[in-house]
Parts: sequence; C-alpha cells; structure tokens
Amino acid sequence: MGVLIATIGIIIFIFIAVVFDMLGIAVASADIEMFRIWSQESKVGADIGLKLCENSEKVCSFCADVVGDICSTLCGAGGACIVVALTNDITNASIIMLISILTSAFIAGITIFFKAIMKERALKNSNKIILRLSKFLNNFFKI
Repeated sequence: MGVLIATIGIIIFIFIAVVFDMLGIAVASADIEMFRIWSQESKVGADIGLKLCENSEKVCSFCADVVGDICSTLCGAGGACIVVALTNDITNASIIMLISILTSAFIAGITIFFKAIMKERALKNSNKIILRLSKFLNNFFKI
C-alpha cells in the first residue's frame, strides 16, 4: 500500500509542477498589450491577466521556482518511500542502489518530459492560458 500511495502522491506533485511551470512560462511570454486592449474592452478576467503580465517576473518566479522546487522535493520524498518499500527485504547494496537510481531517473524523466511538452504549449498559447487563468481567478478576486 505504501508504494501505491507514494506513486499517487508523486503523480499529483508532478502534475502540479508541470501546470505551474506552464503558467510561469505563459505569463512570461504573454502579450501585455493584448491584455491592455482586453481590459479596455472589459473582457472578463482581462484586468487580472494584465496584473499578472505586469508582474510577470514575480509570477514566473513563484510558479516555476517556488512551486516547482516544493513539488520536486515532495517527489523525491515519495521516491524515497518507494525505494524503502521495494528494498525492505533486500540485503544486496548493489541492487538497492540500482533500484534507487532507476526510481529517481524515472521520476525525473517523466517530469522533464511533461514539462517540455507543456512549455512548448505555453509559448504558443500564452495569451489563451493566462486569460483562462485570469477568468478562473476572477471568481475569487475582483480588481
């Protein structure tokens, strides 16, 4: 059961890291002038999108660095739980090391793969992504 829960946790934290990395890239590459136009047209969420774009360095840093680092640390902890559970009855240090390396490499590989896919999409669709985020945030914050 420990391996299953740790695996689910890792999947959740990889998903969070990928989504926040996508948001960070999207806000850094969004067209602020488009959000100014949409804001003047009173498009829903445009005001929040404009604020996000005006503070893109802070938003990008928070999304890509802070959330990403926290999720990476939690994925590492989940990976350690998996290694401990899988090697509980193994006494051969070489096999334990191999399982540890393979687990870490698998987690890193999956994370890098999905982040690369989402970064490409974030660059191509930055305005749409930030506008969707802004419409979502508009439900909680009014500017």
